[in-house]
Amino acid sequence: MIIDAHQHLWQIGRNDHSWPTPDLPEIYRDFVAADLREVTADCGVTGTVLVQSQPSETDTMWMLSLAKAEPLIKAVVGWTDFASPKAPDRIAYLSRQPKLKGLRPMLQGLADHWILQDACRPALEEMTTRGLIFDALVFTRHLAAIDRIARDYPTLRIIIDHGAKPPIAAGEMQPWADQISRVAENPNVACKLSGLLTEADGLPITSYADHLFAAFGADRLLWGSDWPVVLLKDSYRAWFDWTSAWLADKDTLIRDAILGGNARRLYAFDEALQNA
Repeated sequence: MIIDAHQHLWQIGRNDHSWPTPDLPEIYRDFVAADLREVTADCGVTGTVLVQSQPSETDTMWMLSLAKAEPLIKAVVGWTDFASPKAPDRIAYLSRQPKLKGLRPMLQGLADHWILQDACRPALEEMTTRGLIFDALVFTRHLAAIDRIARDYPTLRIIIDHGAKPPIAAGEMQPWADQISRVAENPNVACKLSGLLTEADGLPITSYADHLFAAFGADRLLWGSDWPVVLLKDSYRAWFDWTSAWLADKDTLIRDAILGGNARRLYAFDEALQNA
């Protein structure tokens, strides 16, 4: 069982689309479920987690409609405005939608400590109550805030996307390495092995993947393609093959966990629903 824990779909000019923009020709086109089926088949992927790419509930509802019709999509990570007074009600509503397993407020474009403002607390509390995953799209500069959230809400499950986008292209490990290790001390935080090629600009990524494995271990690291964003640097297959080679010297149980078991467990796939 191979699960891609992080992929996107979008339609240019629809569903509140605002990104990608025309200056990214490799990905400035529609990517829909048929494309997903085609690109995953060659790698033996049996399920995916569809993650929002637009800060819009319109986009989220579109993704949920796709997931309802597409058995390959096992879970959806949507979006709502965490700072809105209506956030708790919106989170409660979204949590009742089939396959909605998490929300992602896209912190990478926001101030370092935006998520710590009082206005976001009701949303975080509702996320905890509803058992939803907090997908954290962040840079190193946000990790102190994520650490604080993890400690303040110990039952809130947090998954950091793309290893918090380490500064690979700059050839730097610090302060990213120390900060991601500190966040990993929280047992309610996991991390996606995804997006590293996009951050690397052709430089080696092995030491960064090794550090994530050392920090999160076999039970809290999830493989994701970040397709179609990965196409900015390489192909879906190339990233899958790199990951397979990186995992080759690890125990079969470790490989199975990172390539699928952890995603299935953390996103709590409802197999009865998938087969309905």
